[in-house]
Amino acid sequence: MTEPLRMMGYTEGWLRDQLAKHQAKIEDVFLAQVDTYGELTVDLYDDMLQTPQFHERQLLFANLKKSQADLELFSLSTTNEDAKTMYENSAKQLMDIIKKVKPLLHN
Repeated sequence: MTEPLRMMGYTEGWLRDQLAKHQAKIEDVFLAQVDTYGELTVDLYDDMLQTPQFHERQLLFANLKKSQADLELFSLSTTNEDAKTMYENSAKQLMDIIKKVKPLLHN
């Protein structure tokens, strides 16, 4: 349905690109839905065909947590007090951000 797709700000070209990422052809698709985060969910006519699942939000969440842990590690590893304070403050700020975005990124 091109009109709802267009109203959401997407084109048929975008849809075809997304389907290619899912290794699906448009003629194999029974239903495709775009969620509020712009992620495409695909249901194929043939339930035996598998499409790869993308977990970009979960990956982003994991990378944020890793970055926060790295900042804590840096603060423990340095002997420079200014650097230690900077790393500690940055780790705390990133932890606050992680808490705020967790409902959006972590399922």
